[in-house]
Amino acid sequence: MIEFLLHPGSGVAPYLQIVQQVRQALRLGVLREGDQLPTIKAVVAQLAINPNTVLKAYRELEHEGLVQPRPGAGTFVLRSLADDTVAAHEPLRVDLRAWLHRARGEGLDDDSIEALFWTTFRAAHREAASKEDMT
Repeated sequence: MIEFLLHPGSGVAPYLQIVQQVRQALRLGVLREGDQLPTIKAVVAQLAINPNTVLKAYRELEHEGLVQPRPGAGTFVLRSLADDTVAAHEPLRVDLRAWLHRARGEGLDDDSIEALFWTTFRAAHREAASKEDMT
C-alpha cells in the first residue's frame, strides 16, 4: 500500500501532491490494478490534513479513470500506468539509492537533495531541448 508524504514548501497544493504520488506509483508498478488506496480517514490521520483535500485528490484520480470508489469498501485502482520499461528501472534504482546514500553522507538533508535533483533535472531538460533545437 502507498504511504503519502507532503512537502509543505514545494508550492504544490496538497491534493495535487497526493495525485502525483498515486500517478508515480502507478507508473512504477508500485500500485497495480485492483489495489486499494488508503482510506480517506487513514490519510487524514497520517498527514493531519482536511478530509476534503484527500477527497479532492481521489476525485481527480477517479475523473482520470485511474481509480474507482466502491461505497463501503474503499477506493481501488482501475488501471496501471506502468509499461514494459519498469523492469529496466531496477539498475537505475540501485544507482539512485547509492547516490542518495552518498548525498546524505555529504550532509545533505531531504530538502537539499530534492532541490539538487530538480535543478539538475531541469537543467538537463533545457540542455536536451537546446540540442534538439540546433539539429
